[in-house]
Amino acid sequence: VISGAKNAAVAILPATLLIDGVCTIENVPNISDIKISCEILKKLGAKITWQDEHTITIDTTNITTTKAPLDLTSKFRASYYIIGAMLSRKGEVEVGMPGGCKLGARPIDQHIKGFEALGANVTIEHGAVLVEAESLKAANIFFDVVSVGATINVMIAATMAEGTTVLENVAKEPHVVDVANFLNSMGADIKGAGTDVIRIKGVNELVGCNYSVIPDQIEAGTFMIAAAATKGDVTITNIIPKHLESISAKLIEMGAIVKEGDDSVRVTVDNELRGVNVKTAPYPGFPTDVQQPMSVLLSITKGRSLVTESIWENRHKHTDELKKMGAMIKVEGRTAIIDGVEKLEGAKVIATDLRAGAAMVIAGLIANGETEIVDIEHIDRGYPHIEEKFRSLGADIRRVVR
Repeated sequence: VISGAKNAAVAILPATLLIDGVCTIENVPNISDIKISCEILKKLGAKITWQDEHTITIDTTNITTTKAPLDLTSKFRASYYIIGAMLSRKGEVEVGMPGGCKLGARPIDQHIKGFEALGANVTIEHGAVLVEAESLKAANIFFDVVSVGATINVMIAATMAEGTTVLENVAKEPHVVDVANFLNSMGADIKGAGTDVIRIKGVNELVGCNYSVIPDQIEAGTFMIAAAATKGDVTITNIIPKHLESISAKLIEMGAIVKEGDDSVRVTVDNELRGVNVKTAPYPGFPTDVQQPMSVLLSITKGRSLVTESIWENRHKHTDELKKMGAMIKVEGRTAIIDGVEKLEGAKVIATDLRAGAAMVIAGLIANGETEIVDIEHIDRGYPHIEEKFRSLGADIRRVVR
């Protein structure tokens, strides 16, 4: 059973800061990024109540400060969504420069461009971002690059700006649509999420709501690839199959059998898989966050495959770990050239970032002998109970506390 989408939840939680009231968010993934996000909200004055493992009630009635704790906000990248929400509600905010996985240059210039277009002043000094505005006014904003973070952040900021804001060249990912739907549930007037142009008509106030986060496209894709790699037979439920079409299509091209249900997908393999070429692209293209698990599958697939990373320049670091396990991979620029081998061998490897960690788990599942993965705190940022879920499918996997 797939959990709620990390990339949606880490934006929806800060967006609750827009209101003077209470929101209940369901289908929240129980991951470390969410726990840090809740800590940040608490430090700002919000009251957080966990109703159960996947449901949070957030009361943002008494926000006591506009300065988010720098030590916490600098830990993960999505902390920047606090800027859009607090700017809209309080007219000022200070957060630490966002952290997260080291995937290469990850500037927030498009966020800043959007905030400034709405009338805010942005200052970056001593590792902190200070944003303030007397009032926000609608603007026409064309993003220079397609950015999920900037699309969501500026959309949040513009919900109560005076007039109609038009965002062009926006990201179309499912979690962008989910955040827009959440904002509309609070009373925002947002149209066009999921297309190239989003229009946000500013409203005077927003109110609390109950909302359920969409399923995690990336977790689902990871388990689909794991099923193909192990030649297993896995039915993945609580998903939206349309969100997975680029992954399903690539697995089918390789020779896997993918059967879609209304809210499920079953992956089986009954023949030898073929190598394919993969190029990551913004949605609806092949997701960058599934590229690393996919390269593990291709490492044991007959023939040569090319994996081209068009989003992040440093997203092939995991290939050095795969090579320790016997994979034949050569990286040239943004492309990994993979020649399939018969089998990987167990080794001690490092989870170099969040999705690389999931890739190493799949590599361990298909390798001869035992694989030990260190730095697993990266994995916990995005995959709830990963070892329990794989154990339920028959994997021999355990967490060792040292």
